Formats: sequence, structure tokens, C-alpha cells
Amino acid sequence: MPKRVRITSRSSSITNSFVNGIIPVVPPTAEQIDEALRILGMEDAVACSYCGDAATEWDHLRPLVVGGRPTGYISEIHDLVPACSKCNQSKGNTPWRAWKFGPARLSPTSRGIVGLADRAVRLANYEAWGKPTHIDFAAVVGDSLWEEHWRNHAAVLKTMRDSETTVDSIREKVTLSRSGERAPTLFPNSGFTDPGGAQPSM
Repeated sequence: MPKRVRITSRSSSITNSFVNGIIPVVPPTAEQIDEALRILGMEDAVACSYCGDAATEWDHLRPLVVGGRPTGYISEIHDLVPACSKCNQSKGNTPWRAWKFGPARLSPTSRGIVGLADRAVRLANYEAWGKPTHIDFAAVVGDSLWEEHWRNHAAVLKTMRDSETTVDSIREKVTLSRSGERAPTLFPNSGFTDPGGAQPSM
């Protein structure tokens, strides 16, 4: 069954949007992509840089967000590596080496992936390749505009918290309105509950 949704559970997504919304995106050249794949040992086939599964996306090797604020890195080839969705979601904003060899759910180590040391060497070589862009956003845009951006962020999060309180009140009233209804009936031999309380036709 679907789990109860809480509005505030989306807070990290909002924060990521406030950071990603200001992050420059620099498309790589074909030559840069070829060089990146060569360093990662993927001249013949592109795979997840962390575990070797089929790559489905690009992941930021160095995180864009730490502690709810931008790290200064941007979306460019020097900070992007091919990844699978499992690794990308599991890694989050953890430094890649600590995560890769750590016990996090779906990390390569916790999944028992072999050959991790060799992949770590390639990632270290990739990390040393070129010089990633690093921006001090507050210094570039000025304190006034920078503080306004984060005031907007705080206002959105407060609205979400206030909305959660409203939702709780709505749920309580809905629950009270249904308190006189008879208990749901279990489908015979199925293990499922009929929310309407009706027996299935035989």
C-alpha cells in the first residue's frame, strides 16, 4: 500500500533545487568526453564508474550540496562521471571514496561488488584530471542578493512546515468523519483489505 506522504519530507529536494537552480551547466566537448572515458577505462563500453553496472546517468563526483549550501562546484565534465541509478542515489553528497567502501545501503561494498580497488584507482586518476571550476557564489553576486536567495529558501521551507500542520488537521477531521464506519473487511484468503468494506463478488 502507498505510504503516508509528508510535505516536509520533500525539504531536501527543495534545497537541492535552490542550489541546482544557480549552478552553471557547461556542456563538454566531444574531445573532453573521449578523454574522460579513456581515463575511466571505458573506451569500449560506458559503465557505472563506481560498480561497473550499466550507466544510466552522470553523477557529480564532488557533491554540489553539503549542509544545505552549495559547495561551489558546478555541472561540468571535470566533476561528472557515468553512474547507475543505484550508486547515484546511494552516494548522495558523501565523498565518493568513503561511500564506495562504506556500508551505506546500495553502496558497491554493501552489494558485494568485486574489483572495487581498480575502479577506485581510475576514479582517483579522473579526480586529478584537469581542474574543476569552483565558485564563491556569495562573493560573485554580493551579500544582499545571496542572502535574499536563502531568505526565499527559508520562506519556502516554513510554508511547507505550516502546510504540514494544516494537513495534520485535515487528516484528523477526515479520520473523525470516518470513525462511525464499520471496519474494513479482509478479502477472503487474499491478505488484502478492501478500503470500502465491501466483500468481493464470488
